[in-house]
Amino acid sequence: MYISVIGCGYLGAVHAACMANLGHYVIGIDVDESRVISLNSGKPPFYEPQFEDVLHEALASGRLQFSTDISRTEAAQVHFITVGTPQLPGSNATDMTYVDSAVSGLIPYVSEGDLVIGKSTVPVGTAIKISQAFEEAQTGAIVAWNPEFLREGFAVKDTLYPDRIVYGLPSNKSREDALSLLNKVYAPIINDDTPIVVTDYQTAELVKVSANAFLATKISFINAVSEIAHTAGADITQLADALGYDSRIGRSFLNAGAGFGGGCLPKDLRAFIARSEEIGSYGPAELLREVDSINLRQRDRVVNLAVEALSHDPKGKKIAILGLAFKPNSDDIRDSPALDIALKLKSLGANVVATDPQAIPTATMRHPDLKTERATYDALSSADLVIVATEWADFVTIDPFQAHGLVKYPVVIDARNCLDEEAWSHAGWTVIGLGRPVRKPV
Repeated sequence: MYISVIGCGYLGAVHAACMANLGHYVIGIDVDESRVISLNSGKPPFYEPQFEDVLHEALASGRLQFSTDISRTEAAQVHFITVGTPQLPGSNATDMTYVDSAVSGLIPYVSEGDLVIGKSTVPVGTAIKISQAFEEAQTGAIVAWNPEFLREGFAVKDTLYPDRIVYGLPSNKSREDALSLLNKVYAPIINDDTPIVVTDYQTAELVKVSANAFLATKISFINAVSEIAHTAGADITQLADALGYDSRIGRSFLNAGAGFGGGCLPKDLRAFIARSEEIGSYGPAELLREVDSINLRQRDRVVNLAVEALSHDPKGKKIAILGLAFKPNSDDIRDSPALDIALKLKSLGANVVATDPQAIPTATMRHPDLKTERATYDALSSADLVIVATEWADFVTIDPFQAHGLVKYPVVIDARNCLDEEAWSHAGWTVIGLGRPVRKPV
């Protein structure tokens, strides 16, 4: 099939390359000329494992091109909308500017029977409005909603081997046509027995935000319990392990620590709150608002632990922050707890030196006055305190004996509860976790 993908940021670029990988001919459209040039040359504008290989393969096949010219969508029969939906400044609501622009830009180039598929995360009710826009323009195009469930660090795998595909289809006579085209798009994936959920627009829109809200709630729940564990002298990691054996609960997303961040969970949670209030569902909004509050409080807990570890006088003390990205295997610093902790400690007068395997360029672009070191051991040199803020394998596997010889004081705050506390304490470190008893040197 000939497919267009409107918006070639993180979601769109990965989706375009993967669709070409499945055998389709794909034109990716983006307004950012430098991004288009970079993608056409095979250079991803962001870090994502496996994506560069998939991009090179798709470009070499001749089935993938990127352009700033939206008129090139005219030859396509299927059009994916994959633009960003950021949070409105000063509000929890979603900024729909890019979605609206994609729709208005696409309208002149779609034909009777074309399928426009929304993948962007949007407030419930958006698909109906977009469908009405195409109807009013008398395009004859059909609208469907097909939410994405990508995890940063696993985006290629989640696109090519998803755990489910959700179709939000119109309720009119176009429903079967939309279903047929979607099945053709995803035929190789469907042939792998991937489950398909066929539903209406509103349910499809709510699936994505509900999934993220649930994951956020699970993380905030274990972080709330970690506060109780800290006060009671319990071990939150062992508690989470015990909970995880319950098949009704599961162990994933029960890691207590500095909390969630990135471009999806915080934004989608807050957008869900805003939309819930807009349609008069105030009870769910209260629950989700507390989930967000607990998450943000975790960052302050780490900062307070750092101040306490420095005898309540952080000024001039060197703090090595290990991690800037919101999660490992990503260079994404959007709403990153690690970066937030670094900036808060810097504002208290600490001499913060941060390191990260991938996120230093993006962090320094936004915060050029933040001190960074490429090499982990350079960041550790003469540190008064170490904070593991992102659970990169590079940090989890640090030799604690070698690190001990570099720092001024061997004290580490494990803000992700990812270190081998026994090994570190045997190497002479004081290990401070979140919701875990402090481990003294052995």
